[in-house]
Amino acid sequence: MKNTPLLEDLRLFCLVAHKASFAATALELGISKAVVSKRIGMLEDALQTRLLHRTTRRVSVTDHGNIVRQWAQRILEDVAQMGDAVAQSKLQPQGMLRICSSSGFGRNRLGPALSALARQYPQLNIQVELLDRPVDLLGEGFDLDIRVGVVQEPDLIAHRIASNQRVLCAAPAYLAQHGVPTTLAQLSEHQCIVIRERDQDGRRWKLQGPQGQETVKVDGPLSANNGEIVHQWALDGHGIILRSAWDVAGSLAQGKLVRILPAYHQAADVWAVTTSRLSNSAKVRVCVQFLEQWLQARNH
Repeated sequence: MKNTPLLEDLRLFCLVAHKASFAATALELGISKAVVSKRIGMLEDALQTRLLHRTTRRVSVTDHGNIVRQWAQRILEDVAQMGDAVAQSKLQPQGMLRICSSSGFGRNRLGPALSALARQYPQLNIQVELLDRPVDLLGEGFDLDIRVGVVQEPDLIAHRIASNQRVLCAAPAYLAQHGVPTTLAQLSEHQCIVIRERDQDGRRWKLQGPQGQETVKVDGPLSANNGEIVHQWALDGHGIILRSAWDVAGSLAQGKLVRILPAYHQAADVWAVTTSRLSNSAKVRVCVQFLEQWLQARNH
């Protein structure tokens, strides 16, 4: 390596890699496209490797560029952490905190938790959006995404804040009319009420059982993108559902729903998803820690 890369050039490279465009990066930073290209070229000269593949319409990160991007993000986060350590104003959570979550979990669990958080930290301005679709945290300006299920994006940081699993259940009236399935494969012969949240395939149920993970394809005349509607349809006797334990615990306890195939479940832990380390933001760190304590204290 001929020269030590400048922090600003590393930050610029990370932005170009994220936006896959010199022009979009230049527009956001208020500089010319030529300046962006020149600084990326200087960074490549310093590291003696090509970081980006360039075409007339788009740029993409090379294999070496991915390595540099990972290290650059660590370096920049460490520098930000250093700034937090010496800035007293960062020690207290304050300012706008934008959070998104799915509608059912948001109303039934996240809403009450954030109410308690707001009482404890009145300096926070909390804004919540409930969205049953995929969310671009950076692009849409969210600090936190509270999710139930699997986090697949490799560029996001997921913090598990509560354990949870999805279980199979149906109303006694439905089971009396259609029978109780005794094997996972028999679910394909039943009316299953499917839900499609966050753009997931709701008709392929992957469950953990005695033989490990198994997949069954299900179908039925009713489907929705809202868990509360699906829960109600199950109570009305329309079919079998795969829902989070926290969602159906009350109905199971009251006998309004009956758990079927109890040897099977689907992992559905609750995650606080961020774009950077918790140490980078006092308000995000405090929120995640608070939610973890609050949810675990009330976990069924």
